[in-house]
Amino acid sequence: MIIRKKFRVMGNSYGIVIPKLVLDSLKINPILHDVDIEVLPDGLKITKVEKED
Repeated sequence: MIIRKKFRVMGNSYGIVIPKLVLDSLKINPILHDVDIEVLPDGLKITKVEKED
């Protein structure tokens, strides 16, 4: 699945809105899960992290 998105200005930063369809397909719940963002030479890698109790 490839989805092209534009960056949005968010204060002094930029953000990308991730569609719910993508989050659902990856089984990521924004309330229950955090993510790690890894910077790679040619992009970003976002990995779901289970919240600890």
